[in-house]
Amino acid sequence: MWMLVTFDLPVETKPQRAAAAKFRLALLDMGFEMSQLSNYLRFCNGKEQFDAYTRKIESYLPALGDVYIFHFTDRQYENIVRFSDQGRRTARKNPTQMALF
Repeated sequence: MWMLVTFDLPVETKPQRAAAAKFRLALLDMGFEMSQLSNYLRFCNGKEQFDAYTRKIESYLPALGDVYIFHFTDRQYENIVRFSDQGRRTARKNPTQMALF
């Protein structure tokens, strides 16, 4: 399962910019990868982990702005079409899962 956090935070004042930066850094510290300035993505092992990250994100929410959290399956992730620099990029591979015995 994949988790996408997208947000629109105000950055008009210095305190708002600081709150937005703190929120972005918190996402990076949780292992999210920035795909765009306001879009962060990470792999989750299931619904329980998704819910745990959602609670963590909630604890870092700035006072103002909008934050959306989406989840989608590996198959949906594999089917994302991505263009960059006016060219189609190859599809990203899902991470391999490691089993510990």
